[in-house]
Amino acid sequence: MTLLSWSRIVAILKKEFIQMRRDRMTFATMIGIPVMQLIMFGFAVNTDPRHLPTALIDRDHSTFSRSIVKAVENSTFMDIDYRPSHQATAEKLIKEGDVNFIIVIPENFSRDLVRGQRPQILVIADATDPSAASGALNSFDKIVNSGLRRDLSGNLSYLAVGPPLVNVVLQRRYNPAGITQYNIVPGLLGIILAMTMSMMTAVAITRENERGTMENLLAMPVRPLEMMIGKIMPYVLIGYAQVFVVLLAAKFVFNIPLIGSLLLLIAVSTLYIIVNLMFGFLFSTVARTQMQALQLTFFLLMPQILLSGFMFPFLGMPKWAQYIGDALPATYYMRLVRGIVLKGATAVELMSNIWPLVLMMIIIGALAIFRYRQTLD
Repeated sequence: MTLLSWSRIVAILKKEFIQMRRDRMTFATMIGIPVMQLIMFGFAVNTDPRHLPTALIDRDHSTFSRSIVKAVENSTFMDIDYRPSHQATAEKLIKEGDVNFIIVIPENFSRDLVRGQRPQILVIADATDPSAASGALNSFDKIVNSGLRRDLSGNLSYLAVGPPLVNVVLQRRYNPAGITQYNIVPGLLGIILAMTMSMMTAVAITRENERGTMENLLAMPVRPLEMMIGKIMPYVLIGYAQVFVVLLAAKFVFNIPLIGSLLLLIAVSTLYIIVNLMFGFLFSTVARTQMQALQLTFFLLMPQILLSGFMFPFLGMPKWAQYIGDALPATYYMRLVRGIVLKGATAVELMSNIWPLVLMMIIIGALAIFRYRQTLD
């Protein structure tokens, strides 16, 4: 027998190619993951967020205030999407995460400007994500003053060559020091739960098939809903343990305050845990092997990391990427956990992010029950 036979090597190669062709899910993973990474990193991920939603309260309604608005929008950092008449309405928008900034132009702004009194403009920023707020805030003073100087002519031209025309007052809400851990650590809880919960139950049924114990389960008088509840309930307790470990680390290691209700945080975390467990159970009814189940889990995990607002500002992504993010449970949990921990938001204020998780739980649970195989086919 020769030491090395090319015919035997070719035979093994043919066998591997045939097996690869039959294992369509693995082949799709090899092609799909690079394509997914290329699209998300190339088009969706944006480290320099622009066109962030902004609320404007213009109490002056003058030519100069309109010039400021035009200069701000031309800078592409902010988009004036809301014009509330009361500051309380604007405060609600920023607390619920609908806007990143509030611009307040006070009364008599133009009168004080032409008198050379350097009137103030208030800019309130949601600083829970420092990377989203820093670019606009660092440039706002220059943008406003350069926009106003174009309107200063004739008797007012002497103001254009003097010191800054406006005194911009910046308020960084919820994270005034701009500490990155305030944003990362609460969001990391969502990624940890998404990864571990879906991965654990993704192998729930496929493991039974591979071990040959599926026949015993099918012989039991157990309905699909009872099977799913029995499979996911132990992992809910593990999810609780992970939540408390992260919260303890956030409090005593990173000194992140918990401003909101701990009970509300546990309640929304329970909902999020169940949704991810149901995703994993659904994957286990589709996959034939544990490897396939884990591959499906990875396809869900990567968009949740990149498109949920965990690593990059959600409102700074293109609209099509935001639409994909709106279909991911991690997107809503990021807003919930940061809203409770950093903003002290209540259940009523966060309801727009709670009901999508409830809807996902119902839909994914129904699909998992429908897909659950009660036969060995």
